[in-house]
Amino acid sequence: MGPAGMAPDTTKAGQSGLTQYHPAVSVVVPCFNGGRFIDGLMASLARQTFRDFEIIIVDDGSTDIETLRKLSELKDRARVIRQENGGLSAARNFGIRAADADLVLPLDCDDTIEPPFLAEAVELMRAAPSDVAAVFCHMRLAGAAKGLLERHFNRFDLLFTNTLPSGLLLRKACWTTVGGYDESMRDGYEDWEFHLRLMRAGYRAIELPRPYYVYSLADEGMLLNRASRLHGRLWRVIRRKHADLYRPSSVLSLWRATRDGSGRVSLRKGIAALLLATILPDAMFSRLVAGMRRRSLLEGRRPAYTAEPQKARLAA
Repeated sequence: MGPAGMAPDTTKAGQSGLTQYHPAVSVVVPCFNGGRFIDGLMASLARQTFRDFEIIIVDDGSTDIETLRKLSELKDRARVIRQENGGLSAARNFGIRAADADLVLPLDCDDTIEPPFLAEAVELMRAAPSDVAAVFCHMRLAGAAKGLLERHFNRFDLLFTNTLPSGLLLRKACWTTVGGYDESMRDGYEDWEFHLRLMRAGYRAIELPRPYYVYSLADEGMLLNRASRLHGRLWRVIRRKHADLYRPSSVLSLWRATRDGSGRVSLRKGIAALLLATILPDAMFSRLVAGMRRRSLLEGRRPAYTAEPQKARLAA
């Protein structure tokens, strides 16, 4: 069998000669000294009901002996490729470039997905029009906090907060069109900035309304620690890179164009956030956002999840 027990990587004869088998999905996993998460990651992927996928683990210059040992033991279960340490964006881009499938799933090594995710996401993507770049689901928190973190895609909301998970089923062609992840963004929010570029290229996303993405939340992790501490500066980088989107006329126009019920951010809150980010020093604004984020995630102020099935929604 091929990696992770999927369809074997074989060749078949045809009139034009031998052709290489290509999986339907490439799961791309950046890993920097994350060996302690490998067993959980591989177990999660082994439980997928959809089997036509390959696993590509990008060793981003790991130095930890245990991580190197874990990766060396994967052998036929995953394709391990190595690069000098370049950060999360560079590792994702390196892995996606190496992917054999037309659909890719960037998945952080400390996160997992529930068994039905690939099957249901692939089905939705195959039925979707070409302007749909991705299929995403809700997130179940694990680690420092428990509960559900609902995700959605609304163009206006995306100006102010990253409403999508980093792990989503993505058309590789769309990744190519927008130029991949920004490798200069090594301190966080590289996925937010990438999602903004998908949005402004005219792409949409399909919501799979189930909590199939298990997000590992740690006090010392990126979301609660580094990215929160640097939020003011990182959002300023995004606003400068996409300055035309953040002009008052553009903000108002986008708000008017996305009033379809999928939004969560009001015009008043969006303008208030922009004013505070402009007036306050980055460090002060970051402390404000970090405090709100910690209270929301760690004190249980999260939406309750209903087990009632819902139809997948084509987001605005």
